[in-house]
Amino acid sequence: MTDAEMTACQEPGRQMERLRAIMHRLRAPGGCPWDAEQTHGSLVTNLIEEAYETVDAIQRCDMKHMEEELGDLLLQVVFHSELAEESGTFNFDDVARGISEKLVRRHPHVFGDSGVSTTDGVLQQWDEIKRGEKGTSEHPYLYGVGKGLPALLRASKLQKKAAKVGFDWPTQCGVMAKIREEIVELEGAVDAQDLAAVDEELGDLLFSVVNLARFRKLDPEVVMAAANEKFERRFNEMERRLKEKGKTLEAATESEMDDEWEAAKKALR
Repeated sequence: MTDAEMTACQEPGRQMERLRAIMHRLRAPGGCPWDAEQTHGSLVTNLIEEAYETVDAIQRCDMKHMEEELGDLLLQVVFHSELAEESGTFNFDDVARGISEKLVRRHPHVFGDSGVSTTDGVLQQWDEIKRGEKGTSEHPYLYGVGKGLPALLRASKLQKKAAKVGFDWPTQCGVMAKIREEIVELEGAVDAQDLAAVDEELGDLLFSVVNLARFRKLDPEVVMAAANEKFERRFNEMERRLKEKGKTLEAATESEMDDEWEAAKKALR
């Protein structure tokens, strides 16, 4: 597509076509050296970063940045599709067609004759169709769940999948009891100075805490992100208070930092 043709694609309804043409031009001879050097592997970090930046904009309800970050994320899909088209494996149309057909297949209650009408029923139906499509009926039930996800997210997905067949705590009390049990076991490993056991028990504790988040219908990544933000705000406030007193973080004593930390917590409630 020529520059003039790309310009003609600026009207509403043709922006996807324009984006694909721009990506093709960037990869073509005489295009951008950086874009021309990229591979599926070299772009993995970009894909992860763009996904997390999109999540951040969503969590902050920042619609302006959400629009921008969704564009950055879309670029990654277009970029990988362009690379695949160059190698003759698939193209963007194949990607779009695949997800369209998957959505139709997995929504027979909308596009077919399924009588499912509840959210729980839809999710169970989706899972059954997915297992049939992937030929995983002969594999273990948790086969392939959440592969490649960050550990907290994967823990939650594993627990949700197990809960679908009834492997779950009947009440929140059971989850809390398990957390207390894991804390006791972790304390024992620490007291024994058994590093391998500390590693294992710390993992068990984190897994149990994720279970509580899931049981409370909370996303552990969202909960952790909020905790990170709170810690950063309080730490920054502690640093500001120390500076007002002529102290740097490096020069402040542990007692001074503790005092300003408590003051920061009260100030930022």
